Amino acid sequence: MSEDKSYSYEQAGVSIAAGNALVKAIAPLAKSTARPGADAELGGFGGFFDPRAAGYKDPLLVAANDGVGTKVKLAIDHDRHDGIGIDLVAMCVNDLIVQGAEPLFFLDYFATGKLDNGVAERVVASIAEGCRQAGAALIGGETAEMPGMYAAGDYDLAGFCVGAVERGEQLTGDRVADGDVLIGLASSGVHSNGYSLVRRLAADKGWKLDRPALFDADRLLIDHLIEPTRIYVKSLLPLIRGGKIKALAHITGGGLLENIPRVLPKGLHAQVDADAWEQPRLMAFLQAQGHIEPEEMARTFNCGVGMILAVAPADIESVLADLAAADETAFTVGRIEAGTRGCTVSGSIETWSARAPWSATHNA
Repeated sequence: MSEDKSYSYEQAGVSIAAGNALVKAIAPLAKSTARPGADAELGGFGGFFDPRAAGYKDPLLVAANDGVGTKVKLAIDHDRHDGIGIDLVAMCVNDLIVQGAEPLFFLDYFATGKLDNGVAERVVASIAEGCRQAGAALIGGETAEMPGMYAAGDYDLAGFCVGAVERGEQLTGDRVADGDVLIGLASSGVHSNGYSLVRRLAADKGWKLDRPALFDADRLLIDHLIEPTRIYVKSLLPLIRGGKIKALAHITGGGLLENIPRVLPKGLHAQVDADAWEQPRLMAFLQAQGHIEPEEMARTFNCGVGMILAVAPADIESVLADLAAADETAFTVGRIEAGTRGCTVSGSIETWSARAPWSATHNA
């Protein structure tokens, strides 16, 4: 090889032209998420947001970041890129709403070995859809093409979101009291946690993901598994601002057992009754395929409940009515009582395929 050879970035595997073309293609997607406080223009070194234009007087800013985990690999392997960005947004904005914060703006990070603009556009389009569902502006992001870092066709995602809540209105869990009631909001599926176990089961059991699910002849198994995470922001924000919610817990990694205690003060324990809602067919399928014990289900998957609300007994009926009006499926799942800070999930015989009455406890 000649020592005088002229090198270029593209020869090293990075196409500046492809990156520029992607930015141009996704600009209208970002524009579609514009909201008061942000015009969602792309192309600068940073994105601006004006809290006053959004109606805030003395806001506290709340920030969250997350990824989608190995659900991304499922999307890649089965060409299901059109919802994975909703998952990315959901994992961030659902963490903000539990603090009482309205999501304001979102930024994404898309990393791959070699940029495929068709795939990247589909992913960003789904991120924009998630932002619209959450009422957040997509004001910027980063696309990184890194040869040698990823296998062919692979990519990874990260998301960053900032929200705001007026000072004094934030949810910290300090208002939760003995006797409060727990309300669960139905999940849309596995959401974005537990996919390392899901994929392990798929490989070990030889699932045919492109065929109808055993529990649903009208829908492919992959479509059940890749269903995007539900975004709860717009249904919960009015209740929060109305003072009807004392605390919220986003049920992610760690399941019901480990997430509910995160919003409880010392001296309070959450009692969750697994008999209070019907186990979704997808969860029953996963449990049966893996011979998973109920206790393991309660700390690995959302088990059909994507969000938990703590409310005063006097507010139960009005909260349930408001949630129904917002198209949420809600059900009373338990209560708060005095005790060691933590959570216990229990069920009767046959609940979650149990052979005897059972309970699982996590103390924080």
